[in-house]
Amino acid sequence: MGNTKVIIVGSSRSNGNTSKIVDKISKQINADVIDLRDYSISYYDYESENRADDFLPLITSIIEKYDTLVFATPVYWYAMSGIMKVFFDRFSDLIRIEKELGRKLRGKNMFVISNSDEDQLDYDFYLPFRLSADYLGIKYLGEKHLSYQTIKDQERINSILE
Repeated sequence: MGNTKVIIVGSSRSNGNTSKIVDKISKQINADVIDLRDYSISYYDYESENRADDFLPLITSIIEKYDTLVFATPVYWYAMSGIMKVFFDRFSDLIRIEKELGRKLRGKNMFVISNSDEDQLDYDFYLPFRLSADYLGIKYLGEKHLSYQTIKDQERINSILE
């Protein structure tokens, strides 16, 4: 595959600061962008009655096309956004009902971009990403926190995934 990259944006605003940051970064690292707001993804369901939503077709496409998954989320109440959390919760489908598909995540790469008004973010914010990557056999490449107010500092963006 080569090192194909996708940035998966989980924000409540498709034109907000996180998306503005992703627009710049995606051009610099030659990555496709997926906005989770463009999809109808239900909450995780123990009965798997949500199979007809967009999650399985979307994650299948992501797994087939990309080597590196970059998750971009604003910080909402000290955590990833709700839409990103729902997406991550649905990874449970990949270990319960779509195991073969889930196994294809092994060996892929993960990176996280977070955004808030602050210049720094507590290290623990990334714990769900790191542990999920480890559990799924994905190589965790790291994370970068950016404040849109300081996005003009091009050095911080240029170092993403290098």
